[in-house]
Amino acid sequence: MARRILVTNALPYANGPLHLGHMLGYIEADIWARAQRMQGHEVWYVAGEDAHGTPIMLAAEKAGKTSEQYIDDIRAGHEADFTGFHFSYDQYHTTHSPENRELATAIYLRLREGGYIARRDIQQLYDPARDMFLPDRYIKGTCPNCGTPDQYGDNCENCGATYAPTDLVNPYSVMSGATPELRDSEHYFFELGKFEALLRDWFAGKFTDGKPTADSSVAAKLAEWIDGGLRDWDISRDAPYFGFPIPDAPGKFFYVWLDAPIGYLASFKALCDRKGLAFDDFLGADSTAEMHHFIGKDIINFHGLFWPAMLHGAGLRVPTALHVNGYLTVNGAKMSKSRGTFIQARTYLDSGLDPEALRYYFATMLGPTPVDVDLDLKSFEERVNSHLVGKWANIASRTAGFLHAHFGGTLAARFDDEATALWNDLLAQYEGIEALYEADEYAEVTRRFVAMADAVNGYIAAKAPWVIAKDDARRDELRQVCTFAINAFRLLSGLLKPILPSTVAAAEAFLGAPIVNFADARRELFGHTVNAFSPLFGRLDPKKIEAMVEASKESLSPAEQAREVAAANTKTSKKAKEAPKPMNDAAAPAIDTATISIDDFAKLDLRIGKVLACEFVEGSDKLLRFELDAGSLGKRQIFSGIRAAYGEPEKLVGRNVVFIANLAPRKMRFGVSEGMILSAGDGGSDLFLLDADQGAAAGATVR
Repeated sequence: MARRILVTNALPYANGPLHLGHMLGYIEADIWARAQRMQGHEVWYVAGEDAHGTPIMLAAEKAGKTSEQYIDDIRAGHEADFTGFHFSYDQYHTTHSPENRELATAIYLRLREGGYIARRDIQQLYDPARDMFLPDRYIKGTCPNCGTPDQYGDNCENCGATYAPTDLVNPYSVMSGATPELRDSEHYFFELGKFEALLRDWFAGKFTDGKPTADSSVAAKLAEWIDGGLRDWDISRDAPYFGFPIPDAPGKFFYVWLDAPIGYLASFKALCDRKGLAFDDFLGADSTAEMHHFIGKDIINFHGLFWPAMLHGAGLRVPTALHVNGYLTVNGAKMSKSRGTFIQARTYLDSGLDPEALRYYFATMLGPTPVDVDLDLKSFEERVNSHLVGKWANIASRTAGFLHAHFGGTLAARFDDEATALWNDLLAQYEGIEALYEADEYAEVTRRFVAMADAVNGYIAAKAPWVIAKDDARRDELRQVCTFAINAFRLLSGLLKPILPSTVAAAEAFLGAPIVNFADARRELFGHTVNAFSPLFGRLDPKKIEAMVEASKESLSPAEQAREVAAANTKTSKKAKEAPKPMNDAAAPAIDTATISIDDFAKLDLRIGKVLACEFVEGSDKLLRFELDAGSLGKRQIFSGIRAAYGEPEKLVGRNVVFIANLAPRKMRFGVSEGMILSAGDGGSDLFLLDADQGAAAGATVR
């Protein structure tokens, strides 16, 4: 049955341009929304600007603009970037809107009437020169933990310590340089603790027919916070403040994090007014529709605790699910302005790089678990060129010309027996694509795509249509090869459509046949005439990538340079103190990764293992339990931390893997791990088991 679905992604803050770290989660949301539409569901995808708060007020003041002018300019830039990356929003709005003011006020009043709002005095740091209370990030001083000067009021960028701004040594106001004073102020609080039972029920799937509301790691973190005791949430700020005033509270404004998530509803309400939709059908307490939020892991506390509690307390429905992504690193490190890896979305677009190349690269590493994703720029170039140009587009480019040269572009009326068998194999691999998109298993979708494309290209290479075309007596055979290739190309295009909407649209124009949904892509095009083929996707030019990096480099002030160096040193220091665990959680031999001798390498006994059994490990979010046939070495049990990459472990049974056979056994709470299985990738969902031809015997030595 068709579902009714409201989809949102985290709202970008309207105080600066978007960067590629933002785009990671937004692209994940757009792919999901497109995949749902391809299944015939009613999907409304909304977002908008997070446009309130002290930082915006002060940034506007510095720019010599009103706050309204400032956020309008930022919004225009954000919308241009989203258009450039082919986003499919039905409504892009702003939290500074009449709809949001109306909804924020109504929700607050319902919470107040329900007895969920408390008032009490608190102490805050106050800037006497600017006559205003200071947010934590507008207070600096010396870190009370390591003694580093010029650190912000909430955490130290040198040692990573967190603290209250009142803990800083020699604090000063970033606004005026004045020494802050501690003053009393009455604030308004949302009593979150009254919703503990509601939140536990929500985590358990009581409102979603037992379906999980978030990945198990996210749910575990939220449960940990609940177990630690839910504290009241300060929802007010003192004037001057850019935001909505609190009713019956002169000089008090809603904290930006109260009206920001309500901005999802405001954006949808604006859409409802424009399209004639019924708002309560999606947001009413008894709604049978769904509401899915795509967010970064840094804001799960707001979306997993305060947000469902606020909605329930105001008599509205709770979210159906939270889809959470990790952070983005570039070339294995935190994005850096000095290295040119703090890349803005606009810089990427202006470099001439195809936006759908980034959409595809991100998809190859995205899964339901909120692991960090690394944009390795060399891997980016190689993966996109190999997968999209060398594998996918290559199928059509190698065969379409023969169709037009010899058959007027018209496909055969049917497959021969060999093509039919291979087509059925492709359909078997295509099966379940809808469910993979539903579960955010984009990395698995792209793995299947690569495997299918390799099979098709192998068929074309074996048939060699360029050779067949030279023999007039083999015209039927030539047409069969081309007919199968074009149909396979269309099947792969349907698989990729949510990821590459613009490029697949060009493929549909070549095919002369739209791909309306995933099922439609399975339909063979027999006796159909295709158009002349034009290149769909150009190879990524490494010079453009280099130019993008150069354009992203900034000359930093000494203080900024010091912060970048301090952050890098802290990260290096932590790595040195905390030896990385191998993927099976067992201790690995200490080897110098820079240079080793042949004697060091010879210490590793690498063997082939045939997977006899593979299953999830109860109580672990990242482990799979393997039972291997190791030939003369007998059977081995190995725990491997690749669960994020292989969500269907039973499908690994029968495969050959490579494992370290002489690694000391390690006793774990799940059992004894007797080795280490090797895989390639950056971790999380970006892992690929090393394979060996099926002719390799179990227990054979890897040389």
